[in-house]
Amino acid sequence: MRYMIYLPTRVFIGAGALNELGKRKMPGNKAMVVISNGNSSKKSGALDRTLEQLKLAGVETVVFDKVGANPTRNVVMEGAAFCKDNGCDFVVALGGGSVMDAAKAMALMAVNEGDVWDYVAAPTSKRAVAPNDSLPVVAITTTAGTGSEVDFGGVISNPDTQEKTGLVHESITPVLAIVDPELMVSVPPQFTAYQGFDALFHATEVYLSNTHNPMSDMVCLTAIENVGKYLARAYRDGTDMEAREGMAFANMLSGYAMMLSATCSKHPLEHSLSAFHPQLAHGAGLIMISREWYKIFAERHACDERLIAMAKALGKTDASDPMDFVEELVKLQKACDVDQLKMSDYGITPDEFPRMAHDARATMGSQFDLDPSPLTDEDCVGIYERSYR
Repeated sequence: MRYMIYLPTRVFIGAGALNELGKRKMPGNKAMVVISNGNSSKKSGALDRTLEQLKLAGVETVVFDKVGANPTRNVVMEGAAFCKDNGCDFVVALGGGSVMDAAKAMALMAVNEGDVWDYVAAPTSKRAVAPNDSLPVVAITTTAGTGSEVDFGGVISNPDTQEKTGLVHESITPVLAIVDPELMVSVPPQFTAYQGFDALFHATEVYLSNTHNPMSDMVCLTAIENVGKYLARAYRDGTDMEAREGMAFANMLSGYAMMLSATCSKHPLEHSLSAFHPQLAHGAGLIMISREWYKIFAERHACDERLIAMAKALGKTDASDPMDFVEELVKLQKACDVDQLKMSDYGITPDEFPRMAHDARATMGSQFDLDPSPLTDEDCVGIYERSYR
């Protein structure tokens, strides 16, 4: 019963929530609006709608549009410089997890010296704590995957060192979040699945973490229930607004889960995959290793009651064995056509696994300490090997 609750974001959730942004109190007068380097927010009209709403709120805007799927330290520093050069006093993130993570890091670096890599948790960083609070962040999520719109973390990659790790600072927690499922209708089915499983794994890892608590348990199980009920529907029909709403809710809860506790080793194990191969979507990498990661704890009977509870939440109401969760997870992956993803399609080779396992622990070792039972580097290499196709 000893845990911290820090959930400071004012959230407006529901279909059409973006249409009310102009009526909300803004944390500044000039915003840098951060979007991806693709055209999705432009094609969908989300960017124009956001700019119009900010105008109605009396906010001047500039747009930074260079964030890729796995945001890098160079892009973060370029965005921070752009923010300062344009005299912006707050940051608006319009996009999915990568955009929100990058925007939060830019907001922090706009008011701190040095390089963002000075402040992350990585062997090659200074592991310093940024002395100044970030510029305020407003997060408008267009996907249901990371929960980054309500948490105080972000994930940044360094291509020079092939590291991908977390940036954590309480001040980067968005002051305002818009969770509008209408913005998610245009997400293609494949990415709907990738993002939905990311949200699921945030909740399931936190539920299994040895720092779980009554509050995180409640949040996690509700998130898992919503994913089990709505993800396959959202995958099959992106215009199913009830399903999109359910996944938007699950996504937000997965962000709260990480604010109440923390994920386990599966996330750093995936971060190594996509650090070495940046074209790999984070959610896809998580799916690839998920069966074997959960299976090892089921076989060890390390957390039977919790695995059974997650199986029931995911939809198998008569679950009685820890392997029931693994089977239910694979069933959902088949329903979303992601059960046959291949590492080899992304250029991943088995000879990379030992270094990947080592780097995962070196960059985010504290999350390995949260596993239901300890995993050795050999265990981690085995998870990679058994997941390889």
